[in-house]
Amino acid sequence: MADTYNVTEFVFLGLSSNPDVQKAFFVIFLLLYIAILLGNFLIVLTVMTSRSLSSPMYFFLSHLSFVEICSSSTTTPKLILDFMAERKTISFWGCITQLFFIHFFGGVESFLLTVMAYDRYVAICKPLNYTTIMNRQVCGILVGTAWVGGFVHSLSQVLLIFHLPFCGPNVIDHYFCDLPPLFKLACSDTFLIGLLTVANGGALSVIIFAVLLASYVIILLHLRAKSSEGRRKALSTCGSHITVVILFFGPCIFIYLRPSTTLSVDKMVAVFYTVITPLLNPVIYSLRNAEVKKAMKKLWVRTTKLDEK
Repeated sequence: MADTYNVTEFVFLGLSSNPDVQKAFFVIFLLLYIAILLGNFLIVLTVMTSRSLSSPMYFFLSHLSFVEICSSSTTTPKLILDFMAERKTISFWGCITQLFFIHFFGGVESFLLTVMAYDRYVAICKPLNYTTIMNRQVCGILVGTAWVGGFVHSLSQVLLIFHLPFCGPNVIDHYFCDLPPLFKLACSDTFLIGLLTVANGGALSVIIFAVLLASYVIILLHLRAKSSEGRRKALSTCGSHITVVILFFGPCIFIYLRPSTTLSVDKMVAVFYTVITPLLNPVIYSLRNAEVKKAMKKLWVRTTKLDEK
């Protein structure tokens, strides 16, 4: 552990070293981050204030949007500030803290998506027992389990880093602290720890992704017995979930199923799951859901009337 403290800070290379490109990126990512905050906060506010969105599905959706705000805020503000900085640095403990929260919120999101898939399975395949199975207490326990699962996943990932000595190189070819680029800086063999990371991160993502896809296949097969109207509504809802699942787990599997090796495209993939996915989620869920759009319109009307008074 003593060797670890030989490195007191890390230096990010960022997305680009071109000053003009960095200025353009500053404006672009600032606007994207504002859109992420506004879009996801609007989902949370709409669900909290609308009586028509009191079902478990929207309860889980509001938590997912909250997690997206937290997840994006772990990396994006630092990225935006670094575009205007000559030297992009982060302290050793700041790096560990960022790593913890990245995997914490990422873990919570993966488990929340699993919970949302289970909710859709019960709603479509067992509609008569839905309110009994997915009661308020059960929903609270499922959400709590997702947060605990995210914490355990993140803690186990961070503990792996404490076994690595960082005794010299401190330049990270990335824009935030993550396991694969940190492994490259370690002064010891990371093969075994890399396997543990694959098991805890990459393999876990693959298993959850496979389970989610299997659950949606079962749901789609069950929909054959539904009426055309019920089938259309269910497909619209499930389509949103499947899209978000692919957007989230695709990049995660690509990055964490091979932590011992890094590719030049990794930073672009990371931008996708730290910025683009949180930006698209509110759009996907609001545009494809008539109830959410209707509730947002009502919220807008109430807000406008309050402003007029």
